[in-house]
Amino acid sequence: MRPPAPRAEVEAWLRTHGWHPEHADRAEAERLIAVRVRDSVRQGCPLEPWEAVTDFVGRYAGLRFPMPLAPERVFLPHPALGYEGDAEDIAGLAADLDRRLFPVGYETVEAGLVLLDDLGRFFYLHHTGPYFLGGDEAQALSSLMRGDQDEIDAYYA
Repeated sequence: MRPPAPRAEVEAWLRTHGWHPEHADRAEAERLIAVRVRDSVRQGCPLEPWEAVTDFVGRYAGLRFPMPLAPERVFLPHPALGYEGDAEDIAGLAADLDRRLFPVGYETVEAGLVLLDDLGRFFYLHHTGPYFLGGDEAQALSSLMRGDQDEIDAYYA
């Protein structure tokens, strides 16, 4: 994985699409997370969020972030979006990583899920398999902006 984009570049991308440092929609984040929790229970693989999940979703809820190199691809910080059977896929990856995982977003064209673990790392669950997006929010946003991801092998427990 190449080094993350400069913070100013990532922030400019976010701001271009409506984000600002004061953007916070905790109520919408809690609503979206509750939808996801109910759906995971319906699927038979309950997912449990924690405070960092709500914080992340709340910082970006309601916004859309087209990827500059492929604007048809859009990152949506919307944990309720997914596909049938995704809760089992998330639970399987969580077991492989020996960490809790919860979806915090969705990529529109590839139908990939952006996942946060309980260490603050971000992963991308794609139909071709799981990938690593970054060790923290800044690196993950840079990866989403650039369309970067890394092989996940080094992160398995």
